[in-house]
Amino acid sequence: MSELVTGEAVALELRTARLPSRALAVLIDLAAAFAVYIAVSVALLAATASLDDAAVAAISVATFLLVLVGGPIAVETLSHGRSLGKLACGLRVVRDDGGPIRFRHALVRGAMGVIEILATFGIVACVASLVSARGRRLGDVFAGTLVIRERVPAGRASYVPPPPPWLVGRFSELDLSGVPDGLWLAIRQYLTRMGQLDPQVGAAMAERLAGELVSCTGAPLPHGVPPGAYLAAVVHERQTRDVRRAFAAGGAGASAGFAGGSGQQAVASVGPRQPAVPEVRDTYNAEAAVARPVVGAEPEVEAPPAPPATGFVPPA
Repeated sequence: MSELVTGEAVALELRTARLPSRALAVLIDLAAAFAVYIAVSVALLAATASLDDAAVAAISVATFLLVLVGGPIAVETLSHGRSLGKLACGLRVVRDDGGPIRFRHALVRGAMGVIEILATFGIVACVASLVSARGRRLGDVFAGTLVIRERVPAGRASYVPPPPPWLVGRFSELDLSGVPDGLWLAIRQYLTRMGQLDPQVGAAMAERLAGELVSCTGAPLPHGVPPGAYLAAVVHERQTRDVRRAFAAGGAGASAGFAGGSGQQAVASVGPRQPAVPEVRDTYNAEAAVARPVVGAEPEVEAPPAPPATGFVPPA
């Protein structure tokens, strides 16, 4: 594994490609490039049969540079670091920070490849790859690139072993808010791999991690509890709290939704009903209600009596 740090300060663990897989990918790329070069050369030779020797030599050199040098550069640029051989072997060229390569990276790699692969038959590239800790050749060093393996065999899923039954729930009152994420990750990695470690190395690592955890929580290590069992119990307690918190948040959301639905139903059931009419309790209240004038109502005015009909019409 090779740890790369991106521009956002994120550490990436990538499996770098070694010499055998890289050599196989280069052989596939060279075979494809030479096949295209021979086909293009035969076609140009037939097309330029009437030219002189100088023109034929210039066309041959241009064909060599375009096919065997420019071809791999164009393929790596357009495919973002995956040529035909690398695609067959599951490899890819990336930058030092794990990002995709650009034209300038492919150009430097192709230019150096003419010297360390074509001119020296790959001897310089093999020696540089064997000396480098990441298996890089000179073109990768000057271009700031790295060849990684994209197809990594899937391993067995790692799990954190459960704590002893007599320690389950014992650290329910422990304050875990001050424990950093890096320490949690280190403890988890130790618990998942402690069966593969040497007993003495594993015991020393457990004591160191337990000491750091005690300093973060402020609670001393219980007497008679092994450091490994203490770490497993604390990790189990943290997982239990996370699960309880997640289910509590989900239950609160469901309760709020149920309450909101009940209130809407209540409002909907009350809405169509008519306002209630107050009941008349006794006869006195009924008579008072009839006799009591309505507040705000205009008094009734009696109309004047009509005049008697005399047949006289007043002047206009």
